Amino acid sequence: MNSESSYISCRDVFKIYKVADLEVVALRGLELEVARGEVMAIIGASGSGKSTLLNILAGYDAPSAGLVQVGDYDLLNMSSKQIVEYRRREVGFVWQQTSRNLFPYLNAQENVELPMLLAGAGGRERRDRAIELLNLVGLGDRLSHKPAQLSGGEQQRVAIAVALGNRPSLLLADEPTGELDTETGQEILDMMATVNRELGTTIVVVTHDPAVSQSVGRAVAIRDGKTSSEIRGRVSFDRQIGGGRQDVEEFLLVDSSGRVQIPREMLDSLNIQRLVQADVEDERVRIRPSNADDEEGETR
Repeated sequence: MNSESSYISCRDVFKIYKVADLEVVALRGLELEVARGEVMAIIGASGSGKSTLLNILAGYDAPSAGLVQVGDYDLLNMSSKQIVEYRRREVGFVWQQTSRNLFPYLNAQENVELPMLLAGAGGRERRDRAIELLNLVGLGDRLSHKPAQLSGGEQQRVAIAVALGNRPSLLLADEPTGELDTETGQEILDMMATVNRELGTTIVVVTHDPAVSQSVGRAVAIRDGKTSSEIRGRVSFDRQIGGGRQDVEEFLLVDSSGRVQIPREMLDSLNIQRLVQADVEDERVRIRPSNADDEEGETR
């Protein structure tokens, strides 16, 4: 996939936070391409940079350098007014904590209508759209129920309907199954697939759970602030309880500068430290330890 055909394009993205006199680099030249209408996952351990990337894509934070393009929006060079418009029109967001998604004193229909009200939609349009979305997520019989009257899975369904109220092209979900059991989590993922199929919404799920990432067609792993590998091939979510599965393949990513992140365990197994030698042999790139590392160690 090239950047010209992508709906989301991130190129050489850096994000630096200043804490007192220290600078913390959260993203280090990250690159990512996502096609319009795709459902994909971003995975990574805590502190890997995945939440920082999600906040940038949501318009809650701005990159320090690089290119972040979502549709027609350049997220590095937007005015305050454009940021508000982007959040309101282009992107919907689902938090892991349902309390951040829903107002407890509003019922399901009222929660879904609220973003449309803020966007200036008329009363009948809001009602019809809210009912349509709640039916889509399987809660057409829960319109008048408040969050406390709904299960955790039902609250997440309402949250997704809320995020879709203003017909965004992009839906971002931060650990949407993190507080749910396996079966309920699978229902949420299946429902997102339905949303994608029915509405054509591009969906990006951020998670630390490989089981969730393997329920989509493509997952990109982030390590140390950079995209490191890509997993392709769908695996059924119930594989952990004896369900069927399909084989998946994992690929290392090569960025626009030719950089590749080689897993630490591979480097350790070959005793590769700071220097390597690379050549091409039989149409393959071969990387091997460099004797210069040993020589350098002896001179210290």
